[in-house]
Amino acid sequence: MKRSILCFGEALIDMHGEGGDGYGFARHFIPFAGGAPANVAVAVAKLGRHARFAGMLALDRFGDFLLHSLQQAGVDTADVVRTGEANTALAFVTLDSLGERSFSFYRPPSADLLFRAEHFRPETFDDTAVFHVCSNSMTDADLADATLEGMRRARRAGALVSFDLNLRPALWPLGSEPRAHVWPALLLADVVKLSAEEFDWLANDGEQVLLDRLWTGNARLLIVTDGALPLRWYHPDADGELPCYNVPMVDSTGAGDAFVGGLLQQLADQGITADNLDAWVGTLPRLHAALRYASACGAVAVTRHGSFAAMPNADEAAQFMETHA
Repeated sequence: MKRSILCFGEALIDMHGEGGDGYGFARHFIPFAGGAPANVAVAVAKLGRHARFAGMLALDRFGDFLLHSLQQAGVDTADVVRTGEANTALAFVTLDSLGERSFSFYRPPSADLLFRAEHFRPETFDDTAVFHVCSNSMTDADLADATLEGMRRARRAGALVSFDLNLRPALWPLGSEPRAHVWPALLLADVVKLSAEEFDWLANDGEQVLLDRLWTGNARLLIVTDGALPLRWYHPDADGELPCYNVPMVDSTGAGDAFVGGLLQQLADQGITADNLDAWVGTLPRLHAALRYASACGAVAVTRHGSFAAMPNADEAAQFMETHA
């Protein structure tokens, strides 16, 4: 059985504001290691699964900080490439009174945008059970080509391919139409995760139109999360809802990534591939158990500040499920 969950894309610095002046501006910003696919890799590693991260890091102090943070979390960084041609991307994070976040990005130019398909090592996908990406590596044409090529190589190597839309409109060039750019990735993925807002955004021509188009590709499982509200799951032949945990939210920054990390860890541990995904989804107790576990990981994450720092380990996820209905 292949053992690695490989997450590809951006690693960046989340600058979290603290304090405030009379105008609502933060007095201090504290750097946290982050970036959606990097968060997922850390989540997987902390849950006890072999996790790898592939991406481009800058040869600056923030790039050093990101590399050290990934390694400290137990993530294999053999597929990380370094560059001196651009600095590390920054995301300034502001939380409202409910813990919901908003972002101000300082990206491009940034190092993560410079990864190309030739930077994948020849052996990158040999031991990959799951390959995971999100749309933040689709905002630049050359990086999007590398992302799609990685998805194709992973499929050819027998890996399950996962895509979390994780839409950040501010990262897309002015005048671009993100829907047109993300659909190739949606059609290459076996497992797709959307937020409720992203589902509505994609379903501009209607929910059934979205689903019919998605099923023309490789996707066999779509999961739509909506915070503490019930999540929805879809398969070409079935669909359903599942309650989620409702906990006081401190910081929602890494919640979706913790959810994805928990789900991918469950899929890899059970040896799920593109060939047996249909049968696994059709066995509802196994599907529901994996989704509950993923929901628990996300719920723990929202009770903590930070990105890497918010991801729970396996004991914390298990204890949470024991103590919360």
